[in-house]
Amino acid sequence: QVQLVESGGGLVQPGGSLRLSCATSGFAFGDTEMKWYRQIPGKERELVASITDRGSWEDYVDSLKGRVTISWDNAKNTAYLQMNNLTPEDTATYTCAAVVMGGRHPGKYWGQGTQVTASS
Repeated sequence: QVQLVESGGGLVQPGGSLRLSCATSGFAFGDTEMKWYRQIPGKERELVASITDRGSWEDYVDSLKGRVTISWDNAKNTAYLQMNNLTPEDTATYTCAAVVMGGRHPGKYWGQGTQVTASS
């Protein structure tokens, strides 16, 4: 059973930082691409960052370039999204997903999301 549980969202001041966590179970990271998405109210969901055992990519959203870092902790089976210098325009629901390409149950799996609000 694949499970993804996000945490770490909350209310921060503009210019502040958050590290979102996505705790996972039920798959091998070597078979998987982990992704972070965000959905700004009234906008389409957009891909923010992705990571595999071959590399990571964080340049999908121009306004986030240089401000986000995706990582994976093998010991905790957890993906992270470090976000720095947050602005009100970053306010969104952030959701992790796992694209599992191997094992018994390949597919795309989603967490429930965590709210990030940057407001003064």
